[in-house]
Amino acid sequence: MKTGSKSEGPSTPALRRDPYEVLSVSRDSTDQEIKSAYRKLALKYHPDKNGSNPEASELFKEVAYSYSILSDPEKRRQYDSAGFEALDASGMDMEIDLSNLGTVNTMFAALFSKLGVPIKTTISANVLEEALNGTVTVRPLPIGTSVSGKVDKQCAHFFGVTINEEQAQAGIVIRVTSTAQSKFKLLFFEQDVSGGYSLALQEDSEKSGKVTSAGLYFLHFQVYRMDSTVNALAMAKDPEAAFFKRLEGLQPCEVSELKAGTHIFAVYGDNFFKTAAYTIEALCTKNYEETTEKLKDIEAQILRKRNELRQFETEYRKALARFQEVTNRYNEEKQSVDELLKQRDGIHASFTISKSANHIGASAMSNGSSSKSTGDDAKVENLGEDGTSDEKDKSFKKRWFNIPRGSDKKLG
Repeated sequence: MKTGSKSEGPSTPALRRDPYEVLSVSRDSTDQEIKSAYRKLALKYHPDKNGSNPEASELFKEVAYSYSILSDPEKRRQYDSAGFEALDASGMDMEIDLSNLGTVNTMFAALFSKLGVPIKTTISANVLEEALNGTVTVRPLPIGTSVSGKVDKQCAHFFGVTINEEQAQAGIVIRVTSTAQSKFKLLFFEQDVSGGYSLALQEDSEKSGKVTSAGLYFLHFQVYRMDSTVNALAMAKDPEAAFFKRLEGLQPCEVSELKAGTHIFAVYGDNFFKTAAYTIEALCTKNYEETTEKLKDIEAQILRKRNELRQFETEYRKALARFQEVTNRYNEEKQSVDELLKQRDGIHASFTISKSANHIGASAMSNGSSSKSTGDDAKVENLGEDGTSDEKDKSFKKRWFNIPRGSDKKLG
């Protein structure tokens, strides 16, 4: 299993041949004819029957790869219009034969499953061959009842559901749930001309809330199954593509109604390392008419929404490209404005007096102050020598000290 930038599909052969040639069918073959051809070739070349024969292993991969293209209406249309190039561009899902994996590869596949990359597994050739030979044990599952059990990995429990004409006309639903969140497949087998049973439909379990579940609905109108592995790697690489491709996994089921009689179903253990715990139930939709109409309506809405999303994706991609363009322009303009303002601040900061100029100015101011102080002192001294205040003081002292004794009364 490759995890590179391009996935070419389930068990992609090194050299790819025309899928119609590989399956020995014509380009106008029906889905049923393609499916029948695949069953025979897949069983013929299955690794379980051919041991370590490398030629059979490669042929099995080629058959599985060709069927993965022709069994999907959209992939078949792409191939018919533009060959393998169209499939390479859109990407394809993966499918591995769990029954033929060694311990290391099984752990590797389990790791990818744990990481959220859905891995589609094939059914053991032993189970298919036993069913085709009619040697399986079939337990009864009456309408309106349920059966619980545990099935080993790569093994299957078979059930026979018998319905009358009234129940066939009303519609039948077969559902399997696992509160242990086990991984399993729900299988539907048709009566084969050899007297055994050949695989007609399979539904992989999906996690929903706290349980895993799978269902087959025979309601007299086109019903659909959700294949989560469609473009799984492409969606993992591009989260936005995951949204737009999500509804592409809605695939039409080949069988939409059952006739009166006994029909064979099976629960296949699809866990990597342990048994699968399950509960299977069979019911008639006679008492679920309102629910059946809701299902019919909601699936019609989903199909319309899928077409709308195909158109919207083109608009979104264009808008996203434009958004990226203006976002880049925004970052460039922001950087340009920041740089201009930085230069402007630098220019403003250059308007300042240098330190040497400040030192010279301070010295000049200091010298000027000294001169002024000297002038003021001289002025004070001149005031003492102007013959005014000093002369009066001397005259007063002379007259005071020259007064004869005893003449103080005269002065009084």
